[in-house]
Amino acid sequence: MISVNDGNIQMDKDGNIPLIASIDVGTTSSRVIFFNKQGQEVAKHQIEYSTSASTQKYAVHGSRRQSIKDQTKMANPEKDKPVFTSEGIAIKENEYLTIEEFHGANEGPTLKFPKPGWVECNPMNVLVNVVQCLGTTYELLDNLNNDRAQNNLPLYRVDCVGVANMRETTIVWSKKTGMPIVDYGIVWNDTRTLDLVKRKKKETEKEKRLRMKDKTGLSVFSTYFSCSKLVWLLENEPEVKKAYEAGDLMFGTVDTWLIYHLTASNAFVSDVTNASRTGFMNLDTRDYDDELVEFWGIDRNKINFPKIVSSAEYYGDLSIPKLFKSQVPGHIWELLLKYTEGEFQVPIQGCLGDQSASLVGQMAFKPGAAKCTYGTGCFLLYNTGCKKLISKHGALTTFSYWFPYLEEKENPEYGAPHFALEGSVAVAGAVVQWLRDNLRLIPKAEDVGPIANSVPDSGGVVFVPAFSGLFAPYWDPEARGTIMGMSQYTTASHIARAAVEAVCFQARAILLAMSNDAMGEAEKDSTFKTEISEEGSYQKSLLSTLAVDGGMSRSDEVMQIQADILGPCVKVRRSPTAECTALGAAVAANMAYERPQDRVLWRDLQDAKNWIFYEGMTKSEYQAKETKQNLKIFRSQSTDEDRHKHWIQWEAAVKRSKGWLKDVEGEHPVVA
Repeated sequence: MISVNDGNIQMDKDGNIPLIASIDVGTTSSRVIFFNKQGQEVAKHQIEYSTSASTQKYAVHGSRRQSIKDQTKMANPEKDKPVFTSEGIAIKENEYLTIEEFHGANEGPTLKFPKPGWVECNPMNVLVNVVQCLGTTYELLDNLNNDRAQNNLPLYRVDCVGVANMRETTIVWSKKTGMPIVDYGIVWNDTRTLDLVKRKKKETEKEKRLRMKDKTGLSVFSTYFSCSKLVWLLENEPEVKKAYEAGDLMFGTVDTWLIYHLTASNAFVSDVTNASRTGFMNLDTRDYDDELVEFWGIDRNKINFPKIVSSAEYYGDLSIPKLFKSQVPGHIWELLLKYTEGEFQVPIQGCLGDQSASLVGQMAFKPGAAKCTYGTGCFLLYNTGCKKLISKHGALTTFSYWFPYLEEKENPEYGAPHFALEGSVAVAGAVVQWLRDNLRLIPKAEDVGPIANSVPDSGGVVFVPAFSGLFAPYWDPEARGTIMGMSQYTTASHIARAAVEAVCFQARAILLAMSNDAMGEAEKDSTFKTEISEEGSYQKSLLSTLAVDGGMSRSDEVMQIQADILGPCVKVRRSPTAECTALGAAVAANMAYERPQDRVLWRDLQDAKNWIFYEGMTKSEYQAKETKQNLKIFRSQSTDEDRHKHWIQWEAAVKRSKGWLKDVEGEHPVVA
C-alpha cells in the first residue's frame, strides 16, 4: 500500500479528504494518479505499453480484461521477467503496474515501428489503457476508503481531473463516428516526413521562414511537429483524404483525443501548450494562423481543428464511453460508473503537454526558473514569464502554462499565458542503456552512478553520444558518436563517467544558449534583472536553480556531477515527487476554479509550492527545521580551473564529432 501522511490536511465541507486525479499519457506508458494536498500519491496505476519490438522478446500472459488481482493469481512463467522502460530501467508487474500484453493478430500492440524511423501508436489502445488505469485506481481508492471507514477515518474523494500527454503526436478521426480514420497515430519522434519538410524548406524563402518561426516559436521544417504529420496522412492515406474532402476529418493531438472521448459533451479542445506544438498556431493570437495553415496546403473549411483553450478551465464532465464496457472487468465498470455519475461526477478541467506539466510539477513558476527531465533524452524548459523570446541560439519557444483565473495584486500578469524556451538532448538515459546492453559495462541502469563516481574524473576521456546527430543547441544531424582522449590508463569507469558527463555537458550548453537569449532581451528590457558574474552568461541571468526529474535524476552521483559541471551559481534541486508530469496536470486542474476558496487543494501557485516542497510551511519556516527530508539539493564542489578545462575539452570534442557523415560520405580524391 502507498504510504501517505494525512496529518495537517484539511477536509472539505462534506468531511472528505479531497484529491485530484491526473491522467498522464506518455510515449511508452499511461498512468492515473490521485494526488493529495502534499503532492503525495494516494492511489495510482500504470500500464507499460507493449510494442511491435518488445512483444517479440517478452510474452506477458493474462487478459487485459481481468483485474490486477486476478492477473497475479494466474500461472505465468514470464511474470517475473523484467522489461525495460525507455530510460533503461528494469520494471516488473506489481499491484500498481501492469505490462501490457500482446493480443495476437486482431489486436496489435500500442506502439509499432513498421519501418526504420517510423513510430506509430494505436489511438484506441491508448484510450483503453487510460480507462483501465482509471478503473483500477478507483478500485484501489475504494479499497482504501473501505479500510478507512472501518477505522472511523475520513474518506478520500476525487474532485477534478487533469490531463498530461506526449505532445506533437497526431491523430485523425471521423466527426460522424468518433472513431479513428486510420488505426494509428503518428508519434512525435517519427521521421517519415523528412523528405516532405526538406522539400518545403527548399521551396520557402528565408524571409518567410523567419516569419514563420516568429509566429510559431518553432523550427517548423522538422519532422517533430504535427503540421507535416497531418500533411503526410492527407497525401498517403486515401481514407483520410476522403474524410477531408467530405468535411468529416477531425485533427488533434493526444490531449484532444482523450478529452473528446472522456467528456460527456465530447469537448473538442486543445490547450495552448499542446496547440503551440502543431505548427499551425500563432503564439501572439493564441489561435490558428491562416498563413501557417495555407502554407501546408490545408483548406480550413475542410478540416475540423479543436478550439484552443487555456490550461486550466472547465472542459466537460468525466464520462466513460460505453464502447469500453467489454474492455474492463464488470466490477471495475461498476466502479467507473459510480465515480463518474451522480454525486461523484467530476470535471476534467486541467491540461498540459508533458514537458510543460513537468515544469509546473517542479514548481518552476518564476521567470528564470528552469527544469530538466532526464528520460530517454533530456528536455529543458526555461521559464521566460509573459515574455515571448524567439531564440537566436537554437532553442524553441513554447507555452509553459496558462492559468487565467489566478490573480495577484503585486503581479497583474499572474494569470496571463507564460512562455518558455525549450531545448532537447537526443541521448540521455539512452546512453546508459547503451552502456548496459551494447558494451555490457553495467548489469543494470541504476549502477551507472556508482561506477561513474568510482573515479574522480573521466581521466581525459570525452564521450559525445551523437548516435543520431546532435540536437540543441548544436543542431547537426550529420554528427555521430565519438569517444576521444583514451589512453592505456582508461578504464570502464572512465568511459561510464564520460557518458554521464556528456549528458550533463549538453544540459549546460542548452542553459547557456537559453540564457544568452534572455541576456539579449535584458539589454532591451529592464524587467529582466541580472546578476553579473564572471562564471558565464547563463549565470548572469535569473537562473539560480535547475529543477530535475526523470530516471537519471534518481542517482545522487549523477546529479552531483551535473551540479559540478554547472558551477556554484546554479544549484540542482530534485523534486520530492517522482511523478512531476502527472502532478503538474493536477496543479492545472486545481487552478481551474475561478474563486480561490473553491480550489480544492491549493489557493494559488505559492500555496501549492509550500505544501508540496515545504510540508505546508513557508520556505523560511521549513529551512528552520532541524530535519528537512522533502527536497534534495546538489551544489557544485568543482573548482573554477577544473570546470573551465573540462568545458574546453567538451567543446573541442563536439567540434570534432560534427559533420562526420558529410566528411566520410563526401567525394575525396583517390590516393595513389
